[in-house]
Parts: sequence; C-alpha cells; structure tokens
Amino acid sequence: MKWHDIKQLDEATLKAKVIELRKETMGLRFKRATSQIEKTHQFSSARKTIARIKTLLSQRTKTV
Repeated sequence: MKWHDIKQLDEATLKAKVIELRKETMGLRFKRATSQIEKTHQFSSARKTIARIKTLLSQRTKTV
C-alpha cells in the first residue's frame, strides 16, 4: 500500500491490516524456509507496509 492510501484509513482498519499483514509474513516465512516462495519481494513489501502503518498510528496518537 502507498502512503496516501494508508493515511485515508481509520484506526480500526489500520490495526486489522497490521494483523493481516503479520499473518501474511508468517506464511511467507514458512514458504521461504521450504523454498516454495516465488516472489521474494512480497516479504520486504509486507514488512515495509507494516512499518508505514505503525508509523502513522504512532503519529496519530502523539498529536492527540
């Protein structure tokens, strides 16, 4: 997800998205361990999206 897409979502949706992405990264870790992963960029992309969401949630809580 891009930064401008993430900024438009509300807090509950962002938290749900983090949970979804963590499950996805867990599945990608298992695939990587068994050499079944084809698109290796998905792992780093998911990690970066989680970081973006956490950064936005942190910024929102600091401004309140």
